[in-house]
Amino acid sequence: MELQLLGPFAARHRGRPVLTGLRRQERCLLAVLALEAGRAVPTGRLIDLLWNGEAPAGARSTVHTYIGRLRAALGPDGVHVETRNDGYLLRPDGHLIDTRAFEDGVREAAAAVGDEERVLRYDRALALWRGEPLADVADAALRDRIGQRLAALRLSAAEERARLLLSLGRHERVAAELPPLAEEHPERERLVADSMLALHRSGRSADALRLYRSVRGTLRSAFDAEPGRDLRTLYDRVRRDDPALRRPEAPTYAVRVRGEWLPWNTGGDPALEFCNTYAGWGGEPLPGSEWLRGYRTLAVWAGHLDLLDDRTVTRLLRRAEERPEEASAVLEGAREFRGALYGCLVDEQGVGEGRDGAFGRVAEVVQEAMRHAVFVRGDDGLGRWNPHPDSGLRLPLHAVAQRAADLLADPRRLTVRACPGKDCGWLFLDTAGRRRWCSLGVCGRAEGAS
Repeated sequence: MELQLLGPFAARHRGRPVLTGLRRQERCLLAVLALEAGRAVPTGRLIDLLWNGEAPAGARSTVHTYIGRLRAALGPDGVHVETRNDGYLLRPDGHLIDTRAFEDGVREAAAAVGDEERVLRYDRALALWRGEPLADVADAALRDRIGQRLAALRLSAAEERARLLLSLGRHERVAAELPPLAEEHPERERLVADSMLALHRSGRSADALRLYRSVRGTLRSAFDAEPGRDLRTLYDRVRRDDPALRRPEAPTYAVRVRGEWLPWNTGGDPALEFCNTYAGWGGEPLPGSEWLRGYRTLAVWAGHLDLLDDRTVTRLLRRAEERPEEASAVLEGAREFRGALYGCLVDEQGVGEGRDGAFGRVAEVVQEAMRHAVFVRGDDGLGRWNPHPDSGLRLPLHAVAQRAADLLADPRRLTVRACPGKDCGWLFLDTAGRRRWCSLGVCGRAEGAS
């Protein structure tokens, strides 16, 4: 049986439609069970969904009648609905359910190694989306309740695919496909930014500016909000035709890992490398100075520094796509922690500050990390503290917080130096007491440094 939920609900057995004769609410009930295939759905939840919290008297017996009609109509085609305690379960039994194929496809795309392969897998997954889930059997309120997670996953997948295409120089594909989705979801500023960038690179700067104004108007009227700083900056750069926007940004001092640009390791300690994921400590923020562009970059960076193993990184990437709002909150917290840690390391007095100072803010995260830590033995036979898997999406932050605690408790902390180069400020260890500049080798060149 093939069950299609990403758009108008359809069920086919060997190419033959099988929902003929079923009432709308019966088809809706089947769709809800298909969304949760393999898991029992309590009768109370089914009643709440079918009648949107306004169930009539006798709703429970009505659901029982609907289940009987579904069994009679679909049982001969191999669709089995079982009674489980006070609920019902649709047995997967090898049925092709497009929502499952979509989720599996997005996970496979995120885990793929090459950018080309990742784009191909995202293409396949997103092609399954035919419109609003359950468009013909559920009203807007019900679709919002049961399809919100899928809708968020679709938007995250579209954002990641656009980022990959832009990095591969295929801006015309992005410009042709993404702007309508960006206008539909003005709150997703990454969608809007990638659409504007793709339009600009395709010679359609006027359309890019028009998209920004449209999104700004929608944000003002619908959310009483303004576009974020990054989006406003991009608008200004498009308006003045910044030459740097005309080509994909490939950082000079970077390494490509899992499709992410990560900064070179120059600090000599994971805590310093974390601070160095911001390249502009020494001056005004410049385009490209922020290496932690998204949660995906944070997780991949933690794996690249061996703070997390590869399987854990893959699991975190999958979970982040399923919970984009939680991932964004963790990313923001990681950036705040990075700023406080940098303040501790460059300010000789920072370690002595009270709870409201930089050290206090770092200590709060460190203590949280240690409350969720486990002591394990590594492959080298040595014991070490690791963040507990129950930390969820905060795992990368907890991992780097533990390394920050190690550094702050080590005399090496007194040898930390900040590169004085303009627009740099990267941190490094100077145990010999002879270095001034970081190891990029270009910061002091303009001032005659060797």
